[in-house]
Amino acid sequence: MGLISVILLAVGLAMDCLAVSSTKGIAASGKEQTDCHPWLMAVLFGFFQGAMPLIAYAAGSAFATYIDRVDHWIALVLLTFIGGKMIWESLHEHPEEEHHIGTIAELFVLAIATSIDALATGIIFVPYSPRTVLLDMAIIAFVSFAFSLVGFFGGKHIGKRLPVNVELLGGLVLIGIGLKIFIEGMI
Repeated sequence: MGLISVILLAVGLAMDCLAVSSTKGIAASGKEQTDCHPWLMAVLFGFFQGAMPLIAYAAGSAFATYIDRVDHWIALVLLTFIGGKMIWESLHEHPEEEHHIGTIAELFVLAIATSIDALATGIIFVPYSPRTVLLDMAIIAFVSFAFSLVGFFGGKHIGKRLPVNVELLGGLVLIGIGLKIFIEGMI
């Protein structure tokens, strides 16, 4: 696979990371962060985006065919759960409480949920040599890492200017991303 194709694939895969990290940035805007750092979120998102296709590559076509049948369901459940939790907390949170961008466990779940589509794409790398595949996975991981940081800090900047309940909005966006992935998987 050519470098341009890998970069375009990486950008396509990183879009969910961008959307989720933007949501987390919006929710964290103007508030104290207590649990996890945005850099940790970017590392996790990048790691899982790069590792998931590698898993499918190693497992071969049988595994990719199976995961392709259920990946959209998994993403829908995980993102709806996290989004629903954000909505619930936005409606029940006390204004004097500090806010966090997510616990480590929540960031792991988000990283897995946003990288499930990357798992399914791993099958396209089967014809290539392991050396080429490792470089391609590194590119995918780096692009997702960079998009996650840009999304978080961009969302944080924008969130300071929004006169709405940004955590509620963020939860709705996560559920919307889950529905988008689900609908695309059903087509």
